[in-house]
Amino acid sequence: MRHGKKINHLGRKAAHRHALLSNMASSLILNKRITTTVAKAKALRKYVEPLLTKSKTDTTHSRRTVFAYLQNKESVSMLFGEVASRIADRPGGYTRIIKFGDVRHGDNAEMCLMELVDFNDIYKKEGVEKKAKTRRGRKSKKSDDASDEAEVETSSSEAPEAKEKPKKAAKKAPKKTTKKKDEE
Repeated sequence: MRHGKKINHLGRKAAHRHALLSNMASSLILNKRITTTVAKAKALRKYVEPLLTKSKTDTTHSRRTVFAYLQNKESVSMLFGEVASRIADRPGGYTRIIKFGDVRHGDNAEMCLMELVDFNDIYKKEGVEKKAKTRRGRKSKKSDDASDEAEVETSSSEAPEAKEKPKKAAKKAPKKTTKKKDEE
C-alpha cells in the first residue's frame, strides 16, 4: 500500500525522473511554454515553482542551488535575468496548466500546455489597476463622519417637512408551535 506517498514516479527510476524534470524545467524557462502530459506538468510544477521563488533573490548561493537542479547555464542566466524581473511581485503561482481537449494518439494520454503566467500576453489585463488590499475590520470614523455629512447636505436641500422618520425594524413573526403543544 502506498499511503501518504504523494510523489508521482512517472513510471521511471529516480535518476531518470530527476533528469526528465530538470530538462523540462530548463525548456520551460527558455521557451516560456511547453506541451506535455498532464501528469508530467503537475510533477514539473512542484519541481519548478520553488526554483522560481529562489530566483527572486539574486545571490551566489541561490544561483548555485538552482544550477544544481537545472544544470544548464543558459536557463539559469535566463531565470535570474528576464524571468525573475517579471515574477518579482507575484507571491507564488508562477505556472499555469491549460488542458487540451484532445489526447495523444498511441497511449491516450491527456495533453496540456504548461506556461509561465507572466509571459502570456493573452490573459494579461491591460489597463486594469490593482485593487487596494482591504482589511476585514471596522470602518474608520473618518469615513463614517463623511457619509453622515453627505446625508445632512442632501436632506437640508429638500423641504424641511419632507424629512422621513427612520423606519423601525420589522418584528419577528411568533414561532410556530408543534402539534403536541397545540393539542394540550
